[in-house]
Amino acid sequence: MAALKSAKRIVVKIGSALLVDAGTGALKANWLASLCADVARLKARGADVVLVSSGSIALGRGVLGLPQGTLPLEQSQAAAAVGQIRLARAYEEALGPLGAVTAQVLVTLEDSADRRRYLNSRATLETLLSMGVVPIVNENDTVATDEIRFGDNDRLAAQVAVTIGADHLVLLSDVDGFYSANPKDDPSATRYDVVDNITPEIEAMAGDAGTGLSKGGMKTKVMAAKTAVGAGCAMTITEGSRMNPLVALEEGAPATVFTARTDPKAARKIWIASMKPQGRLVLDAGAARALMSGKSLLPAGVTGVEGAFLRGDPVDIYGPDDTHLGAGLTRYTAAEARAIKGKRSDQIDAILGYPGRSALVHRDDMSL
Repeated sequence: MAALKSAKRIVVKIGSALLVDAGTGALKANWLASLCADVARLKARGADVVLVSSGSIALGRGVLGLPQGTLPLEQSQAAAAVGQIRLARAYEEALGPLGAVTAQVLVTLEDSADRRRYLNSRATLETLLSMGVVPIVNENDTVATDEIRFGDNDRLAAQVAVTIGADHLVLLSDVDGFYSANPKDDPSATRYDVVDNITPEIEAMAGDAGTGLSKGGMKTKVMAAKTAVGAGCAMTITEGSRMNPLVALEEGAPATVFTARTDPKAARKIWIASMKPQGRLVLDAGAARALMSGKSLLPAGVTGVEGAFLRGDPVDIYGPDDTHLGAGLTRYTAAEARAIKGKRSDQIDAILGYPGRSALVHRDDMSL
């Protein structure tokens, strides 16, 4: 697994069946400890790690004595509320002694569908990773309903991977890869070691087999793969119940890798360049030179603001001689940009009346 060994930012999805014993509803503490030891190893070599973890409903179900099977929405949300605090504490207790600080991040589908909330989620995750924290992400099942939920953590993990620009997503599953058919039903099914293109034939092979605790089947994993690889993030499916599953994966455990044809930064720049601009920023010569040397765009270098745009909208960027330099996602609304254009970053708070960001367009959000 050379791709995983070289990855700098990794998202790992953990399903309920791996974390929680289906019969007793108890946490599989020894397995969790081995996974966290793997995470500590990844961090020790300089990788950022985000864990997208199921398990809150399964844990809460056991504590509350709720029956197996599908629960009414209210009971499911109650189980999530009880289980989530236990899940977060379990990760904290497993990672803390290994020198890793953890954070709990609860999201819903609306957090990725709404541009402002998406940007806030991205900023939070980026800040946590920059501080060396291991975010533990889960869907906020205490408030989510069918209309505002991802529905499975395969999709959620892929969205998180895209949000933070991860270069590898690992789905720890109850199967050891992607098969031509469901291996539980068809003994002749063969596993794909590598999938370079997600063709209609590949999609047709995906089944819906899942475990009693897991909502996701192979179809959701292929959907997750399409999301991930489209953003330059490779994705691996592997059987996760063995101890130290990430080390085992690096040492050659059976798996399927969905390869990405580009890297996350390049994919993001292509995406930004393809968006319809909602406005235009005009720069002075100094700011134009700074951008072309890899700097972010600061308000001081902006001489003109055109259009009506919101935070996170794409805008065209022009130099002083009306040369089109590229496009970027603005961190301010049009009204805010007009108020702070030409001003130093240390003046922003006083002008706007609230704390602002130093960059009008960050270098990671530009395609030049």
